[in-house]
Amino acid sequence: METLIIISYMLLFACTSMYFGTGWSLVLFSFPTARDLTPANYYTHIVPQVQAATRIFTWMTNLMIVLAIVMIISEWGEPFGWVPWVVLGGVAAATALTIFGIFKHNKRLTEGIEDPNELTETLVAWMRLNVFRVGLWTVQWLAMAVWFVAAAVEAA
Repeated sequence: METLIIISYMLLFACTSMYFGTGWSLVLFSFPTARDLTPANYYTHIVPQVQAATRIFTWMTNLMIVLAIVMIISEWGEPFGWVPWVVLGGVAAATALTIFGIFKHNKRLTEGIEDPNELTETLVAWMRLNVFRVGLWTVQWLAMAVWFVAAAVEAA
């Protein structure tokens, strides 16, 4: 049973790492090119990628919720029992931000924007929300990293 618990923690860390890496990649490498997007070219640079990410991350978010609950139960009363609560709270906050903030911009981008000013406004709002979401993903990753470092120190 202990092996399955550790595997579930590793899988949760892998999921937080995927969010962390994808988010920072978006901010560091994709946002600068967003300034060069026009109504004629933005769709192929954003929409298919966002749709693919949404499909994968929806599945992954549900898995993370289950894994965080497993970790909450397993770590109850332990010194680092706060870690899964931080991860679960971060997942909930990032999901709410996505559903109630980011999805409306995704929808508008998918529908097609022909006005350059509307495209700029939509992208600026979309990027601002994504930066905040990357912050939430970073907190999730840091919490899991702290747990693994603490476990390594304890084992040493």
